[in-house]
Amino acid sequence: MKQVMKQAAMVAALGLAAAGAQAANVLVLLSDEAVLDLKGGKQFATGFYANELMQPVKKFIDAGHTVTFATPLGKVPALDKLSVDKMHFGNDEAAMQVHLALMERLKITSAEASPVISLARVAQQGYAKYDAVFVPGGHAPMQDLVRSPQVGQLLAHFHAAGKPTALVCHGPAALVAAMNQPGKFVAALEAGAPAKAERWAYAGYKMTVLNNAEEEMAKGMLGGEMKVTPQAALQTAGAVYSSGAPWAAYVVTDRELITGQNPASALGVADALLAKLK
Repeated sequence: MKQVMKQAAMVAALGLAAAGAQAANVLVLLSDEAVLDLKGGKQFATGFYANELMQPVKKFIDAGHTVTFATPLGKVPALDKLSVDKMHFGNDEAAMQVHLALMERLKITSAEASPVISLARVAQQGYAKYDAVFVPGGHAPMQDLVRSPQVGQLLAHFHAAGKPTALVCHGPAALVAAMNQPGKFVAALEAGAPAKAERWAYAGYKMTVLNNAEEEMAKGMLGGEMKVTPQAALQTAGAVYSSGAPWAAYVVTDRELITGQNPASALGVADALLAKLK
C-alpha cells in the first residue's frame, strides 16, 4: 500500500512538473500616458481599458502562466475610468467586480506598490525571458507606444523570434513602432503630411484594430477628434487591414500576430494567445 501511495505521489509530482514546464511568462505592455492629445489643442483623460487588460490577464493567470507588467518608462499606468462599465463584461456586474478585485490585488495602478517595470529593465533582463507579449487598448497607446523606439525594439524581437504577440482595440497601433524612426512616421501622419514606413516589421501582415467607424462613434466621448486613427496608421504603414461589425468581437491571427478590433474582442484575443502557448 505504501508503495502504491509513493508511486501515486511521484505521478502527481511529475504531473505538476509537466504543468510547470508548460507555464509561460507573458509580458503585458501598457502605456505610461494618462492623457491623449487631440486636434486643436484639446486633451482627453485616458489610460487602459479595464476589461481589455483584466479579462486576458485573468485568463493567463488561471492557465498557470506568469504575468509581468511593463511600460516604456516604468510609470504607473492609468485606468480609463470610462471603461469601468459592466457592458464591457457581458453586462455582468459580478464579473466586472471579480476582474476589478484582481486588478486591485495585483496593485497595477498603485502609486506605492505597482509591479510595473520599464522596458529598459525588460531589455536588461533579456527578451528571451518572455514567451509572449500582450498589449491592451484604451486610447493611451496612441500617445506614446506608437512612436516609441523601445516598443519597436521589443516588438521586432518577438517578430523575429516568432513569439506570440497579441494586441487588442487601440493596442495594435503599437505595431507601428516596429519600424525605422516611428516618431517621424507618426508625426507626419498627425500633421496630415505624406508618411512612408521604413523597414516595418509587420508589412503585409493581416491585422485589425478599432476601425474608423467605431472611432467616429466615440468622438463625442473624447470631446474632440484624434490626430490620427489607429486604422489609418496601420494601413499607411502597410498592414492588410480588415474589420468586423462595429463593437462586435473580431480577431485576426496571422503567423505569430494576434489582433482584436475592440473591447468585445479581448476574450477572443486571450484565447488565441493561450492556444499558441500550449
